[in-house]
Amino acid sequence: PLARHLSLPVVRFASAHCPRRTLLSPRPHRRDATPPPAMEDIEDVLGPAGFSGGGAPPGLRLPLSTVAVKPKRRSSKLVQTQPQPDARIPGTQTIYVKTFGCSHNQSDSEYMSGQLSAFGYAITEEPEGADLWLINTCTVKNPSQSAMSTLISKCKTANKPLVVAGCVPQGSRDLKELEGISIIGVQQIDRVVEVVEETLKGHEVRLLSRKTLPSLDLPKVRKNKFIEILPINVGCLGACTYCKTKHARGHLGSYSIDSLVDRVKIVVSEGVREIWLSSEDTGAYGRDIGTNLPNLLNAIVAELPADRSTMLRIGMTNPPFILEHLNEIASVLRHPCVYTFLHVPVQSGSDAVLKAMNREYTVSEFRMVVDTLCELVPGMQIATDIICGFPG
Repeated sequence: PLARHLSLPVVRFASAHCPRRTLLSPRPHRRDATPPPAMEDIEDVLGPAGFSGGGAPPGLRLPLSTVAVKPKRRSSKLVQTQPQPDARIPGTQTIYVKTFGCSHNQSDSEYMSGQLSAFGYAITEEPEGADLWLINTCTVKNPSQSAMSTLISKCKTANKPLVVAGCVPQGSRDLKELEGISIIGVQQIDRVVEVVEETLKGHEVRLLSRKTLPSLDLPKVRKNKFIEILPINVGCLGACTYCKTKHARGHLGSYSIDSLVDRVKIVVSEGVREIWLSSEDTGAYGRDIGTNLPNLLNAIVAELPADRSTMLRIGMTNPPFILEHLNEIASVLRHPCVYTFLHVPVQSGSDAVLKAMNREYTVSEFRMVVDTLCELVPGMQIATDIICGFPG
């Protein structure tokens, strides 16, 4: 019924208690290249590949080793043995990292893993042999939060030190499941080494205060070494009645164009094949610092190799903040180094329900976004979200 109301060709529809993505036109493609697979949740897209991506970054300290002299022999021959984890020596333990939720969460996990790895910790995807578990959580989807609760229970049963990061502790710090557990907020990821060290000592740490945005220059271990997930801003300007993300990520905070372009130059030089712009609302970028999304996109595109060896994918944008820039966005989407893909949530096909959701746009405005982009961008494809069972 929604598809008929919006007059949009729906290729795939999936719904649940929480929003799922629906493709309204063919999959994103690279001109003169094989189309990439349909976009799913970030953990499904990136697959089970390890965080190291073929090699961790160089550490900030030399590897520790033990030198022992064999007793009862007068020989001065020294024997090296492999280092063993010791809770008293920071940087010698193995950390299990598990991520739930969106691409922004995945980027945060990659930054936390990068810092821990640079300090000497080993990152693993095998929980049983780890000395500490680090769980990066999602508050948007009920299945993710339920899986988090199950994982926390398993960790407590295994008597493992635990740190919980992400949107759940930031937005719901008083949850019973988080009692007695170290937690770290979404804007404190640059202090993850401190939190892990103190937790391994048996202390409970809680870092949730909001501060300046974490630097984009922190060490990073990509889950997929060919994909750079680049957060361009945090938070949003909306106040949707159903959304918990605003409570966790807060008000809009944008990175400067210069800092983002510098990061793009670095990752291109490292051989990254795709750059995914990530945000709670890409379209709102820059409104807090006197710029806008088209300015950023044009600056980034100017740094992409002409041979299309590095492609750009633009992240999710809500309709209100892209309406005034449709022609400029279409121009960027026609660039040969940019995927002809955009994720624009509609959430409902009813103006009355959209008003109750406080979404700040109408069905006709959403249709205008879709129709304009499909008209101006050859091969354009758009994904959307639909909430089923909104309580009103």
